[in-house]
Amino acid sequence: MNKIIFITHPEVEIDPKMEVKDWSLSEIGRQRIFKFSNTKILSNIKTIWSSNENKAIETAQILSTKFSIDCKFSPCLGENDRSSTGFLLPVEFEETADLFFHNPNQSIRGWETAKSAQERIVSFFLKIEKEASQINTDIVIVSHGAVGTLLYCALNKLNINRIYDQSKQGSYWIYCTKEKRVLQPWKLI
Repeated sequence: MNKIIFITHPEVEIDPKMEVKDWSLSEIGRQRIFKFSNTKILSNIKTIWSSNENKAIETAQILSTKFSIDCKFSPCLGENDRSSTGFLLPVEFEETADLFFHNPNQSIRGWETAKSAQERIVSFFLKIEKEASQINTDIVIVSHGAVGTLLYCALNKLNINRIYDQSKQGSYWIYCTKEKRVLQPWKLI
């Protein structure tokens, strides 16, 4: 059974002076993904796709090194575009993210709409799913929480809602390409 394992980057070093897309993994984040790389869940992967944002690249590179697999990168796997606001303090970010999910057709503070981000990642996921159906191995996607939740909602035919979001950075869900369904909801790496 071929699977697509969707993984979000774990904890990052927050630097308000840098663009969010350029942040790096924290030491805890590195330790968590390295530990996860030793689990049986990933034992059949032969392809790694990643967002081209730094924290996702670093996550994918840890897996790439562990399994001696080259990574493929695409901006289509990037997080929802929040460049209009840049860094937001945690409370303000959470409030804005709630509005983003609650109003999927509306740009909140200049952010990419949830609907647009969902369409982007679903479209690219379907290409990866087609690739997965032609090989007999698992594929890993390394991406981000908001778009991972939007994709999860689409695949499960759920309305966009933050209640389906990961509980913490560094989570994953598993999709079965044969059955065309999510086998396992969000779980921590």
